[in-house]
Amino acid sequence: MRGRGRMLAVLLVLAFAVAGGRFLYKWYGPGPLGKEATFLVPDGSTLTSVAQKLEKEGAIASANSFRVHARVLGSPAPVKAGEFGLPAHASPAQILSILQTGKPLRRMVTIPEGMPSVMVYDRLMATPLLTGKIAVPPEGSVLPDSYDYERGESRAEVLKRMQDAMKKTVAELWAKRAKDLPVKTPEEAVTLASIVEKETGKPGERKLVAGLYENRLKEGMLLQADPTIIYPITKGKPLGRRIRQSEIQAVNDYNTYTRVGLPVGPITNPGRASIEAVLHPASTKALYMVADGTGGHVFAETLEQHNANVAKWFAIRKARGDL
Repeated sequence: MRGRGRMLAVLLVLAFAVAGGRFLYKWYGPGPLGKEATFLVPDGSTLTSVAQKLEKEGAIASANSFRVHARVLGSPAPVKAGEFGLPAHASPAQILSILQTGKPLRRMVTIPEGMPSVMVYDRLMATPLLTGKIAVPPEGSVLPDSYDYERGESRAEVLKRMQDAMKKTVAELWAKRAKDLPVKTPEEAVTLASIVEKETGKPGERKLVAGLYENRLKEGMLLQADPTIIYPITKGKPLGRRIRQSEIQAVNDYNTYTRVGLPVGPITNPGRASIEAVLHPASTKALYMVADGTGGHVFAETLEQHNANVAKWFAIRKARGDL
C-alpha cells in the first residue's frame, strides 16, 4: 500500500507539473500571429474587451485563457489606449506587456513651408487613419512642420496642434522683433511673411526679400508681388500658366499691383524662417528685384538698375525658349 501511495503521489506531482507547464507555455509560448501587425486599443477599453479583440484579430488563441493568465501571471496595470506594433508570434505575456507599458505608434503628416490652407485641408482629409471632418483653416493659421498623430485621432485635433504651434511661434518671435518695423501687428507680420515665403525659393534670400518689401512699405510704394495676383484666383495653388495682363490690373483685396500696402491677409502658411526674416530683415536699400534664372533674384536700388536686370532676365528666358 505504501508503494501504491508513493506512486500515486508521484503521478499527481507529475500531473501538476505537466499542467503547470502547459499553463505557463500558453502564457509565455509563441502566439498564433503569423506576421508583424498593428493593434488598436480604443479609449475606455478593458482587459476583457481587449482580449476579445485580440482573439478576433488572431493575435491570441483564446480570450478567456488570456484573461485568466493575465490575472494570475500578468501585471495589474491597465492597458493603454493607442495603436501598438505586435511582433510575429508574440506570446500573450509579451502582448500584455506591450499594451500596458509600450509606446503607441505615432504617424507623421508633413505641412511644407508655403503650403496654402486649401492644400493643408486636402492633405488632412486624404490622411486615411484620421477621423472626422474639418473646414479649410484660415490662411496663415497653420505652422508648416511635421506633426505626429495616432490612428483614429480626429483631424480637428491634429489641425488644432498645427494652429497652436503657429500662435506660439508668432508670439515668441514677435516679442523679440527688431525696432522700427513697418509691420505693426503680428497679423501683418504673418501676411508679409507669406509673401516672402512665396517669392523666394532660396533660404538665404528671405531676409533680403523681407528687407526690400519693408523698404517699399516705408516708402508707400506698391509691393508688386506676383503671388498676390495669383492668390485670389487659385487660393494659393499653382496657377499653371502665365499671369494675364487683366489679372495684373485686377483690383481686389490681395493684388499688390493695384493695392498699396499689404494684402488683406496672408496668401499662404509661412514657415518660421520667413516670419523671422520679416521681424529681422536684412539692412538693405534695395527696392527692386527680378529672377536670376537660378531660383533666386537680382536686387537693385534704382529703377535704372532694375530695368537693366530685367533685360538680362528676358534674355535668359529667350535663350531658354520661354518667350
